Amino acid sequence: MAPGIRLRMGFMHNDPQNGPELTRRGFLKSAALTGVTAVMPAEKASNAHSEKSSASAATFTAPKRQMGKTGLECSILGVGGYHIGTVGDQDEINNMIAKAIDHGINFFDNAWEYHKGLSEEKMGTALKGKRDQVVLMTKVCTHGRNKDVAMRMLEESLTRLQTDHLDFWQVHEVVYYTDPDLIYAPDGVLEALTKARQQGKVRFVGFTGHKHPDIHLKMLHNGYDFDSIQMPLNALDPNYRSFEKNVLPVANEKHMAVFGMKSMGGSGELVAKGAFTPQEALTYAMSLPVTTTISGMDSMLVLDQNLEILRNFKPLSAAEMQALRDQGKQFNDGRFELYKSSVKYDGDEGRAQHNFPKVEELPA
Repeated sequence: MAPGIRLRMGFMHNDPQNGPELTRRGFLKSAALTGVTAVMPAEKASNAHSEKSSASAATFTAPKRQMGKTGLECSILGVGGYHIGTVGDQDEINNMIAKAIDHGINFFDNAWEYHKGLSEEKMGTALKGKRDQVVLMTKVCTHGRNKDVAMRMLEESLTRLQTDHLDFWQVHEVVYYTDPDLIYAPDGVLEALTKARQQGKVRFVGFTGHKHPDIHLKMLHNGYDFDSIQMPLNALDPNYRSFEKNVLPVANEKHMAVFGMKSMGGSGELVAKGAFTPQEALTYAMSLPVTTTISGMDSMLVLDQNLEILRNFKPLSAAEMQALRDQGKQFNDGRFELYKSSVKYDGDEGRAQHNFPKVEELPA
């Protein structure tokens, strides 16, 4: 068993609706890593943690992996752009990104639509003078609209990120069953991907999604030569509409760069509801045959604790991976993976193009 990984957590009690729940004490220990920092004042949590994390994380550099067939390398942990957009203080963002880079984290995720462009703007400001040290990815959000819309979005993303090119440009949120047909249509977003590469504004291209493995497989089998793919990968996934079982092997066979996301459920549900500890969740995701695991980090506290997990990371054995999958079988109804079975996690930009209401218009 890898250090720090345990398969039974003494701080849980059982809830008949949601399964094991963390006690308050156990939840407070893990909440910061999930981004659910409101339950613990950040100042107190930071003071309690900073001395240990600063000392232990001071000298290590994140391991790197090959990015499929691209010839690039990136860190096995990446910084998610959505959560960067939630940080109000630009100085904190600057310090977080500088610290991440100092520890060898060089993959940065974003999307044109995150917080109406604020995520890209904030990340672009923080990366000023550091652009050549990172692998930068953002996503185009046409959701069925044509090539010209995509090219306009690309120019806006480049401006916000303060760069003249992207390392990866991905089609965002391919989550509706009609999306592959819209994406492959004449004058669609795929033509924009090709044009952007020809212009030298984009080095590599791919797509993302979180809804159903069949949608990803249709994208892969329809003929376009994607360089990268992004999908939800966590220890619950193998038991319900599994991307790990159905999509990951195909992507690996195609030598694609694979970006894992939602290692803790997207909003920390896997930890907040007691399915796994933060270390179990993140270590499982990073042990998969992926290029990087993108993690949302909305404070220096969360970054520091993720760095601590990364510093201690050792790939899990096959037996340890299976033990965590077995542990997750009690949640195999998808209760903590609503991004697969509902429109709860679908962005407003895509909703509008598919005639769905905004999140705030949904029933409580």
